[in-house]
Amino acid sequence: QVGNYKRTVKRIDDGHRLCNDLMNCIHERARIEKVYAQQLTEWAKRWKQLVEKGPQYGTVERAWCAFMSEAEKVSELHLEVKGSLMNEDFEKIKNWQKEAFHKQMMGGFKETKEAEDGFRKAQKPWAKKLKEVQQAAIKHTANSLLLYLQTKEKYEKSLKELDNATPQYMENMEQVFEQCQQFEEKRLRFFREVLLEVQKHLDLSNVASYKNIYRELEQNIKTADAVEDLRWFRANQGPGMSMNWPQFEEWSADLNRTLSRREKKKASDGVTLTGINQTGDQVSQPNKHSSSLSVQSNTVQSVQSSYNPFEDEEDTGSTVSEKEDNKIKNVSSYEKNQSYPTDWSDEESNNPFSSTDANGDTNPFDEDTPPAMEVRVRALYDYEGQEQDELSFKAGDELTKMENEDEQGWCKGRLDNGQVGLYPANYVEPIQ
Repeated sequence: QVGNYKRTVKRIDDGHRLCNDLMNCIHERARIEKVYAQQLTEWAKRWKQLVEKGPQYGTVERAWCAFMSEAEKVSELHLEVKGSLMNEDFEKIKNWQKEAFHKQMMGGFKETKEAEDGFRKAQKPWAKKLKEVQQAAIKHTANSLLLYLQTKEKYEKSLKELDNATPQYMENMEQVFEQCQQFEEKRLRFFREVLLEVQKHLDLSNVASYKNIYRELEQNIKTADAVEDLRWFRANQGPGMSMNWPQFEEWSADLNRTLSRREKKKASDGVTLTGINQTGDQVSQPNKHSSSLSVQSNTVQSVQSSYNPFEDEEDTGSTVSEKEDNKIKNVSSYEKNQSYPTDWSDEESNNPFSSTDANGDTNPFDEDTPPAMEVRVRALYDYEGQEQDELSFKAGDELTKMENEDEQGWCKGRLDNGQVGLYPANYVEPIQ
C-alpha cells in the first residue's frame, strides 16, 4: 500500500544506530575485562604478601601461592581479551559502518535517500491511478440516479486501469525492496561474523595457555606434601636446627656492636662500653689481652663484651618494610618472621626472689630507691645514642641527670640544648 515502504526505509537508519549500539556493548565489556584484570592483579599482590609473611611454610605455602600466580596469568589473558575487543572487534564495526553508511551534507544517509526515492518513483504511477479510482468512487456515490450509469462506467474504467498497472507496480516496488533487503542482509551477516569473533575472544577455554594455567595450578597443589613440610620444620625450627652454642670471646677495642634495647634490659651489673674515647687521667690504659676495661670503681662497673647467642637481634622492633606492610589489611594473626624469645630469665611470675610477687607486693629484700633529684654530671666517655630515645655526647660534656639509675643501669638526663633521653649511668660522674 501507499506509504508502507517507510518502515523499510527506516530500517536503514536503524542499522546505523545498531552499529553504534554494538560498539558500545563491546566497549563496556572491554572495560569490564580491564577492571577484572586489575582486580585480579591487586588481589594476587595483596594475598601473596600476606601468605609469604604469614605462618604457612613449605610445599603447602607454594601450593597456596600458586593461586596468586594463576590470578596474575589470568589477568594477563583478560587484558588480552580487552585488547582484542577494542583493537579488532570495535574497530571492525566502526570501519564497516563508515563504509556502509554515507552521510549527506543536508543530513541523513545517502542509502536512506536512495531507498526513499526508489520506492517513491516505483509507486508514483500506481498511486496516481489509485487516486483517480478513489475520486471516481466518490463521484459515483454522490451523483444522482440519472448520472449513475455515466459515473459507474468511469469508475469501472479507473479500476481496470489500476488493476492493469498493479503487476508492474508490484514488480517495481519489489525491486527496490530487494535492494533494501540486500543492504540489510549485509549488515546482519556482518553482525553475525563480528559476534562470532567476539565469542572467540571471550572464550578462554579454547586458549591453550589458559588450559595450561589450571593444569599447572593443579600440579602445584598436588605437590603439597605434609610429611615434607613437617621434616623441613623439624630441621629448621625444631630439634634438628643448627645451634650456635655460646663460646668465650676475647674483648677487642675495635668492638663497636650496636646496643639493642634487648641488651639493655638483659644487662644486670653494667652495660657494654662501645666506642670509648678516654680523656685525661680518669681511666687507666686497658690491657690488650684483657677482656674488660678497668675504670674508677665509684663511676664505672664491670663490663661484659660478650653477647648471648640465643638472642634475636631483630627482636627489638619492626623493620621499615614491616611497617610499610602494616598499611595493607592483614588477616593473619601474626607473621612468619615473628621473633620468639629464646633466652631464659629469672624474672618469672613464680620466682620468689623477683622484684614483684604474684600478688603484686614488692620484694622485701629490695633497697629503697631515693627520690629522683636533678644533678649536674660530666661525661667520662664518648657515647653515640643507638636509638631515638638515647642521648649522644662527648667526653667532658656536661648534662643534667633527671632520674636515678634503673635496674638496667640507665639514667634519664637532659642536655644543655634541652634534649631529653637515656644514657648509660656509668658513662658520667657527678660534678663536685
